[in-house]
Amino acid sequence: MAGIKGLVSLAFAGSIGMTFVILACALPQYKYWWPFFVVLFYALCPLPTMIARRYTDSAGGTNNPCMETAIFITMGILVSSFALPIVLARALVIQWGACYLTLVGNVIVYLTILGFFTIFDMDDSDYAM
Repeated sequence: MAGIKGLVSLAFAGSIGMTFVILACALPQYKYWWPFFVVLFYALCPLPTMIARRYTDSAGGTNNPCMETAIFITMGILVSSFALPIVLARALVIQWGACYLTLVGNVIVYLTILGFFTIFDMDDSDYAM
């Protein structure tokens, strides 16, 4: 039952984060949908790590080049999703208020993604015990 509460909490947090991103686009004073492109980064962010976990063995030790490369690519995607609204605001494509709303949405969505993978990784470790 605790897993269902956690999943509902993560869904609520993710919807709050997406609400901030949508507000950054849809409010009348901002009126441009360029910040919504960070949603692509949300979809791409967990892919390298998920692929690396699929193709690595757990007995390989702590220094796994495949996993380290996947984490490097994931961090590049994450930094890009924070850099995009800042660059758009500096280039005067969007307003700074839209940039701030997008950055707050980014923090909430990425914490939600981290929480999701932490909760479901914990289930796997219980099985390994």
